[in-house]
Amino acid sequence: MDLTTLLGLVLAWGALAVSCLMEGGNLSAFVNLPAAVLVLGGTMGATVIGLPLRHAMAIPGVMLRAFFGRRVDSLEVMEQLTEFIRRARKDGILALDAEIQKLDNEFLRTGLQLVVDGTSQDLLKEILETEMKAMRARHAAGQNIFGTMGGFAPTLGIIGTVMGLVHMLGHLEKPEEMGGSIASAFIATLYGVSVANLVFLPISNKLKANSEEELNAYRIAVEGILALQAGESPRVAAARMRSYLSPRAKQKLDSGSGA
Repeated sequence: MDLTTLLGLVLAWGALAVSCLMEGGNLSAFVNLPAAVLVLGGTMGATVIGLPLRHAMAIPGVMLRAFFGRRVDSLEVMEQLTEFIRRARKDGILALDAEIQKLDNEFLRTGLQLVVDGTSQDLLKEILETEMKAMRARHAAGQNIFGTMGGFAPTLGIIGTVMGLVHMLGHLEKPEEMGGSIASAFIATLYGVSVANLVFLPISNKLKANSEEELNAYRIAVEGILALQAGESPRVAAARMRSYLSPRAKQKLDSGSGA
């Protein structure tokens, strides 16, 4: 599980609950099932309307990826490729075939297998870059889903509030109930704004950050795979891949090397 996603949700919703209690409020006063049904159900329905069926069916999987998605570590990719380059220089590229089949990362496995199969450098680079473009497009679809939900949720909350106020105005013969009715009506807006800004939009941003991190790891992979094909030395290949690392990752790499 991605602990930062879980921690962020706990902090955000915890701050909301604590601020309510600090003001002397009662959390049970914010429980309103009709408002929740309208905001969540309406947001989901409005989002699905604008999506192809295959994208709509992917929503649960995209949500799970934000919590349980496996991150691609740039340093791990760099170390794997550096080791493959060392072995290729020593035993030849064909000796890598058995190890390549054991790789979990499909992108690395595909690229290295193409090298073993003798694919030309231009074609190899074109295939890998096309894979990256396709992956970026798939990831963007998931980000767009939650960005869209984050846009619809506050609007559905306002609709719920208007509906509640209309219902309240239809019962003006009971002025003693007006205060509670108005408060209940505004809960829908609270729900809409809360889930948009504390769930949907943060998850969209999370997916975008994860996507950029994975793409950067694959840029490193492309450099390493091309270096392997060209027969470059491990030191030169590592220098090419290192240029894509963040300063913190470089520091971590240097510390590990020193150790």
